[in-house]
Amino acid sequence: MRLPSGVLAGLLLLGLAAPHASAAEDDYPKRQIKIIVPFPAGAGPDQVARMLGQHLQDAFAQTVVIENRTGALGSIGATEVARSAPDGYTLLMGTNTTQAANVAMLKNLAYDPAKDFAPVIRTTTTAMVLVVKPDFPPKDLAQFMDYARGHPNMTAGYGSGASQISIGQLQSRGGLSVIAASYRGVPQAVTDVLAGVIDLAFADFSLAIPQMQGGTLRGIGVTSPKRNELTPGLPALAEAMPGFEATIWYGLLAPAGTPEPVVNKLYKECEKFLSMPATREKLASVGVIVSTMPPAEFGAFIRSEIIRWTADAKAAGIEAK
Repeated sequence: MRLPSGVLAGLLLLGLAAPHASAAEDDYPKRQIKIIVPFPAGAGPDQVARMLGQHLQDAFAQTVVIENRTGALGSIGATEVARSAPDGYTLLMGTNTTQAANVAMLKNLAYDPAKDFAPVIRTTTTAMVLVVKPDFPPKDLAQFMDYARGHPNMTAGYGSGASQISIGQLQSRGGLSVIAASYRGVPQAVTDVLAGVIDLAFADFSLAIPQMQGGTLRGIGVTSPKRNELTPGLPALAEAMPGFEATIWYGLLAPAGTPEPVVNKLYKECEKFLSMPATREKLASVGVIVSTMPPAEFGAFIRSEIIRWTADAKAAGIEAK
């Protein structure tokens, strides 16, 4: 029987596509992989990226380099990845700031968080802690609210979209007068709290918990909608400011157009690592909870988060700069 030319062509394409896809996965990686972290060393995304990078290096028997490319609320590093070759050798440890909030925070964003990336895996979720120096007069959330009302224009540092929006919520939901100070990253803001340069900051759990345990910082409350399982003694800020929430997340992304087999190979290896009890325990010790999503689900989640964080920025009275 003679097949129509169109059907024959289709069968030939199918026959060629399957081995090619398999080869793309089998051959990857052949050289060094770079994970760009768009926030400073020591920040939550950096800690997760380094743990994940070490596992990928061991699993793939190829060097995995972590490169911190900070500035402009993470958009500098994110832009670099968006413009990189879609081959799986340049990846981004993105966050709710780079992939969602920046749409509302920056006027001339040089990338599209949804269209310019191939989501690999959402890795983790966490929250932030409102931190002050140990000698800060208020000792708990109720005292903080009273003190802040009587001391307008306290200074608060931010280094991410979530921390800036959290400062905005102090004003919009708490009715407090706070002066926001911009930093290249949250660690720098925390350093200035420790030095007494500014009054307070919203710090990632991974930064705040060790300092709180060491007695160099004191936590006032957490940005999760309810008390966090990792810090049960700290109230949610929503207890004093109804509706206050800033739940943050991290995830691995590649440039748009990265072959699906490469994305899937990365996803499977990352999921394997993050499902290990030892990994979950280690991440929990720095205030980060494993909460994975596969590529398609992560992509849909990012699109929904753009809508959510844009609304949060607007409600907090933040205008794009």
